[in-house]
Amino acid sequence: MVAVTHIPTITIMSINSVQPLLKLLQITSPSLPVGAFSFSQGLEWAVEAGWLSDKDDLQQWLQEQLDGTMAQQELPLLIRLYNAYQLGDIASIRLWDQTVIAMRETSELRNEEHHRGRALTTLINNLGFKPDESNALSQLSGFARYCVHEQVSLQHGLHGYAYSWLDNQVTAGIKLVPLGQSQGQSILYQLGDDIQHAVEVALSIPNDEIGYASPGLAMASSFHEVQYCRLFRS
Repeated sequence: MVAVTHIPTITIMSINSVQPLLKLLQITSPSLPVGAFSFSQGLEWAVEAGWLSDKDDLQQWLQEQLDGTMAQQELPLLIRLYNAYQLGDIASIRLWDQTVIAMRETSELRNEEHHRGRALTTLINNLGFKPDESNALSQLSGFARYCVHEQVSLQHGLHGYAYSWLDNQVTAGIKLVPLGQSQGQSILYQLGDDIQHAVEVALSIPNDEIGYASPGLAMASSFHEVQYCRLFRS
């Protein structure tokens, strides 16, 4: 007799549940034409100055930013913008968009936010989105607008944004330190586990506690503006 092998039941997700995930992957892709690869956020000067010289240095640098700036400033601001877009609250969108720019500590970081924001807004408009009456131009605003339009959940959007930032920074670090690709993947793998904690912290922060002082990042970005030889934009 031939034994009957049990055939497992395969659950196929509906297109409606998969579509937001696919849209999130698109907006967080390194190939998105918003110029993310052009900026190092001070990382280039930190390497030039000898602050970072190996994998462990880079991982510690990014860990501090993930726990600090990302968890206590960037993600909380993204939450406010996401909620404002959901409600169609133009005044709140403008307020939080201006707050994003105000919290950029250097000219370089403000220029990056404006540049990537304009590029993302142009891309979104070219995809056929309804015009944004708020005229918000920060990258965070564009990301929130996209996620709300494509019905990407807030939780998924926060995780996606944090991972996209981490991926870009690790890629820059691989070029600058330099590191091997496997070392870069090791950093991504280890710090990726901490993104959930950063999201949980962000969701607990009230309006009047949003913000984080990062003197090292501000100094590195400021010095990078006048760095004689560089790969990344300022």
